[in-house]
Amino acid sequence: METQKFSYDNSIVRAFLYATVAFGIIGFLFGLTAALMLFYPELPEFFFGTDDTTIKSLASGNIQGLINTQGAFGFGRIRMLHTTTVIFAFVCNSVFVGVYYSLQRLLKTRMYSDTLSWIHFWTWQIMIIAAYITFFMGINTSKEYAEHEWPIDILIAFSWIVFGANMFLTIAKRRVRHLYVAIWFFIGTWIAVAMLHIFNNLEVPLSFTGWKSYSAYAGVKDAIVQWWYGHNAVAFILTTPVLGLMYYFLPKAADRPVFSYKLSIIHFWSLIFVYIWAGPHHLQYTALPAWAQAVGTGFSIMLIAPSWGGMLNGLLTLRGAWDKVRENPIL
Repeated sequence: METQKFSYDNSIVRAFLYATVAFGIIGFLFGLTAALMLFYPELPEFFFGTDDTTIKSLASGNIQGLINTQGAFGFGRIRMLHTTTVIFAFVCNSVFVGVYYSLQRLLKTRMYSDTLSWIHFWTWQIMIIAAYITFFMGINTSKEYAEHEWPIDILIAFSWIVFGANMFLTIAKRRVRHLYVAIWFFIGTWIAVAMLHIFNNLEVPLSFTGWKSYSAYAGVKDAIVQWWYGHNAVAFILTTPVLGLMYYFLPKAADRPVFSYKLSIIHFWSLIFVYIWAGPHHLQYTALPAWAQAVGTGFSIMLIAPSWGGMLNGLLTLRGAWDKVRENPIL
């Protein structure tokens, strides 16, 4: 039998890890600032000064100062910077850390292309910096979790497609025939996020020399597409890839097999099917048709089953290893 030698690409894992830590700190600072501004709306003026005497009128209960408090460091822009940093910069970078690390080991092969890995890394970080600059300037679409204007949307799509191409080509050249359930979650995440991002951000630029664009949807249609996206950004960025990482790192750290592999498969299919229908629960008692609101409510209740199923599968994997939880920071 021929002995094959290969090495994993850990440099890309470290790069995404450093970005995760840096943007994690920045994101939490933006969040803390936004929270403080709910108590103290004049915070930017306190730090940077102002010649507007009405700003100081809040102390006596006059809200005119709050009305005048705006600009680059106003609450609206700080809040956007917080959510974008935490979702796209902190969580996405941390997911990329986990995917690039675990995928290679689960498939017993190096990533298909180091070049694609680095293109993905740099385009994603450039996208985040571009979002910071434009948000501080007040350039945004006002769609929650999708505030980026059209050139940045294109960059996000490009970077995500590069990531997906590298992942699928790595799967194609794998040395292990079986695809472990964690990889199912990674594949589901990639497909869903690509679909959500592209369709929610269909927009018509006012001109190709400027930033301004208008959504391809209007009224209630715009609202339902936005919350189909917004809800499922939580599902397929903040949930499914993290569950994939749980199925890899938890058994590794606990030195125990997954409690039930069959349950993990059921967990995967039920979660991705049920989760994507629950978006209308963000639009209760609005102009959205009542049947659509009812569908969102029904699927939200059904979502309890796969959510608890996955949680219990993780917790029961720790049977006999609970003493390690005290000592192992991963657990």
